Amino acid sequence: MALQPVNRRSVPEDVFDQIVGEVLSGEMQPGEALPSERRLAEVLGVSRPAVREALKRLTAAGLVEVRQGDATTVRDFRRHAGLDLLPLLLMQAGELDLSVVRSILETRLHNGPKVAELAARRRRPELGALLDDTVQKLAIENEPVEQQRLALTFWDHVVDGADSIAFRLMYNTLRATYEPALEALATVMAEEVGHPMAYRALTDAITAGDPDRATQAAQDLLEPATMALLSVIDNLEEQR
Repeated sequence: MALQPVNRRSVPEDVFDQIVGEVLSGEMQPGEALPSERRLAEVLGVSRPAVREALKRLTAAGLVEVRQGDATTVRDFRRHAGLDLLPLLLMQAGELDLSVVRSILETRLHNGPKVAELAARRRRPELGALLDDTVQKLAIENEPVEQQRLALTFWDHVVDGADSIAFRLMYNTLRATYEPALEALATVMAEEVGHPMAYRALTDAITAGDPDRATQAAQDLLEPATMALLSVIDNLEEQR
C-alpha cells in the first residue's frame, strides 16, 4: 500500500480518502485484509480514534467489512456500495474514468424518458406551472452554463413530478456528479439546452397527462447530446 501521513486538519477525511483511493484503484482487492487500527495509525501518523472513525465511514460506504475480533477486509464495491460512490469513481488518479462517464450517460438516456412518463401519469397540478416558468427562462437565457443549470432545474421538477424516491436519489447523485463539469460540457450540451422547444414539447406532454408522448419527447430531447458524448468517449478510448 502507498499510504502517506495525513494532514491533521481533516484527519478522518484524509484517512478515508486514502483508503478509498486504494480500494477503487484496485491496489486493495476484495477479500484483502487491512492493517490493524494500530498499524494504520502508525503508518498514517494519526490517532487510533481517527482511524476508527474513517473505518466507520468506509463500512457505511460498503467498501470494507469490520468484524469484531477479526481483520477488517475490503469488500467488492461493485456489489456492496451505493450511488454515493459515483462521484469518487469518476476521477481516478487525476484522470476521468471514461467507463464511468459512459455509464452515467447511459443511465441518463434510460431514466429520463421513464421519469417523464411517470410525471405524466401522476400529473401533479403544480408541475405544469413550474415547468412553464423554467422553459420561459431557458428560452431567453444565452449563457451556456446557466442554460445547463436551468435544464437541471427543469429535470428537478420532472423528477419531483414522477414521485419516485429511487429515481430522486439516483438523480441527486447524477446531478452532483455532473455539476462540476458544466463548463467543460458547455459546447457539447449547447444544442440540447439551447433548444427550448424540445423542453416545451415535453412540458406539454406531461401537462396533458400523456405518458407515451412524454416518453418520446424526453427521448427526443436527451438522445442527440447523449449520443454525441458517447461518440466522443469512443474516440478518446481509441486514442488511449
